[in-house]
Amino acid sequence: GYYPKRPPQRVLDWAARVKQQGLVRAIGLTTHNRSVVVPLSQEGIIDFFHVRYNAVHRGAEQDIFPHLDEQPPGIVSFTATSWGQLLKQKKMPAATTPPSAGDCYRFVLARNEIDVCMMGVKDLQMFNDNIKVLEQGPMSAEELERMRTIGDHIYR
Repeated sequence: GYYPKRPPQRVLDWAARVKQQGLVRAIGLTTHNRSVVVPLSQEGIIDFFHVRYNAVHRGAEQDIFPHLDEQPPGIVSFTATSWGQLLKQKKMPAATTPPSAGDCYRFVLARNEIDVCMMGVKDLQMFNDNIKVLEQGPMSAEELERMRTIGDHIYR
């Protein structure tokens, strides 16, 4: 479920109980509040967290990623394109071409801490285009820096 703060203990207890009973295989939590992730991950109840991470919103680089245990929970990212902002020419610094959606996914997946990057597509062609870009492999240092520069420009 989505929780902007720590879920009530009764919810966590219920989730642990249904998992122990085999009714679910994993417990996930979606949040925009990064401060919830690390303490809950250390309790071991939540198997994966669904968090915002993209070139514009990189707070997880300080608030989550460095603080995960050796056996971290799964991390699923959402809004890789920052709700489409990263794809819009009018949001770009001067003389900068916007990245493709696939480039946004490559940026997110450059983080070893992230296991899954959610992809929003309109149709099969868009999906295939994104997969083709992902097949390019990890971003170079220059590509990562370009994405950060664009993200910083939009964040202002």
